[in-house]
Amino acid sequence: MLNALDKKLLEEVADLHGEPPGAFNIRKDGQGIERRSLEGIEINPKKDQPGIDVIVAEGKEGTVHIPVIMTETDLSDLVYNKIDIGAGANITLVAGCGIHNPGSGDAQHDGVHEIIVRKNARLIYTEKHFGEGEEGGKRVLNPKTVLVVEEGGYAELELVQIRGVDHTNRVTEVEVKAGGRLVMYERLLTDGNQTANSDIVVKLMEEESAARIVSRSVAQGSSKQSFFPRLLAYGPGRGHVECDSIIMDQATVRSVPEIWAENSEAELVHEAAIGKIAGEQLTKLMALGLTEEEAEEAIISGFLK
Repeated sequence: MLNALDKKLLEEVADLHGEPPGAFNIRKDGQGIERRSLEGIEINPKKDQPGIDVIVAEGKEGTVHIPVIMTETDLSDLVYNKIDIGAGANITLVAGCGIHNPGSGDAQHDGVHEIIVRKNARLIYTEKHFGEGEEGGKRVLNPKTVLVVEEGGYAELELVQIRGVDHTNRVTEVEVKAGGRLVMYERLLTDGNQTANSDIVVKLMEEESAARIVSRSVAQGSSKQSFFPRLLAYGPGRGHVECDSIIMDQATVRSVPEIWAENSEAELVHEAAIGKIAGEQLTKLMALGLTEEEAEEAIISGFLK
């Protein structure tokens, strides 16, 4: 059964209020606690390792929620999830992990998601990370996503780190086939002594493949961030990489976008920017009655949307 804390974490990472619509699997403290499959959307626990298989039938439409929550300290959880979106299907999938660490030990969740979007299918995928706790214990989240977008497929990824994660090492690997399209939005916020590393490799494999990667981050306190988005065109694909960061206090941000073409018909663009909050923005909001802290929060919230 879900208690009040569980429901709060699910609301933070999956926007859930009560029982999820559609098919779902909820994992808590290393165990699957609730699960529902539907006709055309099967969710099965793996037999040989922790994790689940999500199998979506050809042409199926619907929603799938597979959030993870952790409420214990001194706990390390590792899952391997495989998600197969059938040809012509249209699926919204909400993942993510929320950690409430009540003690001084570490609470860590590592998740490997292997996803295939088959011919002419469409996937909207959201993954949010959130951490909290008051006893000094660390909250660690290390997600790895391996995605293949087949011919004519479309995948939209929204990868968000909200607050409270002490360390994250994010790995995203994507292959886009002929006529496939990827749109990826990454948003991170760090504070204090937190660290965040993001390593992205997107490969445009064939003709008319396309990708857009947008990364936005805010680094506060003494936190450290590093971003390595790489876009490789092996065929005549088109792609754009954009990295924008707001740096504050004594934080450190490193952004190294890379584009690499092995086909003379490829069209690739990248850009990166790191800067502080503009003084005129603060002045304008403070003139409307906000304190400096409220003005900064409003600007940050708008930037990360």
